[in-house]
Amino acid sequence: MELRGFTLGRPQRVALLLLVLMLGECLWTIAREPLEANDYRFASCGREMWERPSAISGYFTSCGNLNGDGVLGYRLAGFPLSVERAVLLTADHFRQPENRLYATGSLSGSAWEARHEMVGVKWLLRLPFVFFALWAGGGLWWVSRRLFGNEGGALALALYVFCPAILHYATRPNNEVLALWGLYGLVYTAIGVAHALQGPRRKWKPRILLLTASIALTAAAHTLAGVLGWLFGFGLFLYVAERRRAQAVPIMVFSGLGSLLVLFVLFGLRPSAFQYVFLGGSARFWWSCSQVVRWIGAPQNAGIVAAAGIAFLLYLGVKRSRYFGNTTPLLVGLGLLPLYTTQVVTAPWLWAMPFVFTFVGGVFADALETRYRRLYVTLSGALVMMQAMLCVAFLGGWLR
Repeated sequence: MELRGFTLGRPQRVALLLLVLMLGECLWTIAREPLEANDYRFASCGREMWERPSAISGYFTSCGNLNGDGVLGYRLAGFPLSVERAVLLTADHFRQPENRLYATGSLSGSAWEARHEMVGVKWLLRLPFVFFALWAGGGLWWVSRRLFGNEGGALALALYVFCPAILHYATRPNNEVLALWGLYGLVYTAIGVAHALQGPRRKWKPRILLLTASIALTAAAHTLAGVLGWLFGFGLFLYVAERRRAQAVPIMVFSGLGSLLVLFVLFGLRPSAFQYVFLGGSARFWWSCSQVVRWIGAPQNAGIVAAAGIAFLLYLGVKRSRYFGNTTPLLVGLGLLPLYTTQVVTAPWLWAMPFVFTFVGGVFADALETRYRRLYVTLSGALVMMQAMLCVAFLGGWLR
């Protein structure tokens, strides 16, 4: 099947099936888990950003100036709720005066008058984050398939789909899954721009604009993710650009400045709130392996840990696996895994997961091209099946 240049062949159908399975896992999790205090915090402060009531004088929202949490997660959580409220109040104009939600029928009242009329709040609040997790999974498959072929892309996506940590953050309001989505896209967008510089100039502008948007949205999810993404992207840009390295510096500088403008818009064009991006301290970090050790020791991650360990040993022992496509996600992943933020509670190790899966997919794809193909096909299938069973057991509450 071909849809306007996009061929829906077997690789695409396998990827679609895996993403549908992930969607089912997320819907099952959302249905089983009630709303929590953190959900209400994201909902209320996100709606304040869109509906602009005077929350607390001198602050961006009742959550403060968001010098710790990124603004993007709140905007995403509040947007569908604000849209539903706007629809309810628009329909109010067509009701009889005595049946209206507002006595005046006006949209200028408090953010909470129509809350008893809103339906599906849990789904409206959480599904946008599921969408971004699926989007990140699609991006992971697309990058891995282009680099390593169909089998490498399928393996990377399968491990992503059955990762309990990914599913946990995909089914509740937070900025971590958005930082994961943005950082992965930012790194490979920078590499794509560097490759585009080797081609005609007409292809430069849209990719540079995409790079600017990637930096802005990643920084909006978390300041540290934006800074690290820019640094990783800059380094890889310089490496790949080769004879076009003279253009790398101005492109990255102007993309960074443009991203600050987009970020300023996301803060509602309010300088008092925007300044906390620089003064709030959310980008302060240090190194510690404690979170990674806990993640490795969790039984629900055994399949992923085994796959990553085997891939790392193959990378060290097999020369054909040590090339740019495999080395890039390995270095970025190793750079992110031991980080922890000192100002706010966050999970940089989660941002490393797509790079880990890309690395595993690449190394196993190389192994499948050797005379031991049958062995590695069996091993890959066994690891995916084991991880899938552990993931389902964990989501169902049968494994803790």
